[in-house]
Amino acid sequence: MNFKKRSIFHRGANDEPEQEVQAESGGMLAVWGSPGSGKTVAAVKLAKALADKKKNVALLLCDMTAPMLPCICPPSELECERSLGGILAVPHMSDALIKNNCVTHKRMPYLTILGMKKGENEYTYPPYTEQQAIELLDGLRKLAPYVVVDCGSYIANDILSAVALMEADSVLRLANCDLKSVGYFSSQLPLLKDTKWDADKQYKVASNVKPQQAAEHIGKVLGTVAFKLPYSQELEEQYLSGNLLADLTMKDSRLFRKELDRILKEVLGC
Repeated sequence: MNFKKRSIFHRGANDEPEQEVQAESGGMLAVWGSPGSGKTVAAVKLAKALADKKKNVALLLCDMTAPMLPCICPPSELECERSLGGILAVPHMSDALIKNNCVTHKRMPYLTILGMKKGENEYTYPPYTEQQAIELLDGLRKLAPYVVVDCGSYIANDILSAVALMEADSVLRLANCDLKSVGYFSSQLPLLKDTKWDADKQYKVASNVKPQQAAEHIGKVLGTVAFKLPYSQELEEQYLSGNLLADLTMKDSRLFRKELDRILKEVLGC
């Protein structure tokens, strides 16, 4: 991976020194939302966009009920097969442990991925603690200047997702334009009543917005939103075929790409 000098991926002291590398500001972005709102799609596409800009980025896939790692690209495109569970099973994790369990993509040297493997679930490995989740997130911050976290929807029993929402610098809250999404947040947000939960770092996002869903309708259902991610048939086909790291090239994806760029600029500053 093409990680910046003096990171934990630095190979040695004999590499070309001397030109100072400007540090990136970076940040941790958590993507959370109602079931079926497109959390994984948005998280993967944001991580890919950062990698395409030659920004070192770590993508953390938290879902242990339905592991997302097998859904984002064909297994043949990954350099190795490792699991997030192998990290959380260790009582105290080191930077080296996190680094050695990351999955890399053969064509994307700026992207590293952590997630559960196909066939695994939350009972495959021993239970982990809040402290372990914090150590993992802290380790990922050291690993890459940008960290994108795909959180699970149900945070009551999902320690990693809940901690990520607390620890992240920014949170995208995705919702479909329907009353089910409103009901979901009404039931889940009280679980995050904590001094670490900063409402000011949240960005409400209307997701899968179809052409017939006018702005007035979105406003009535969701209230004021910061971003609107439009529906794209090409994007849906990539999701269904497990190929979310592919490029979006069709005309119907143009507005999605444009809004993704706006999120990168306004939320992550790049």
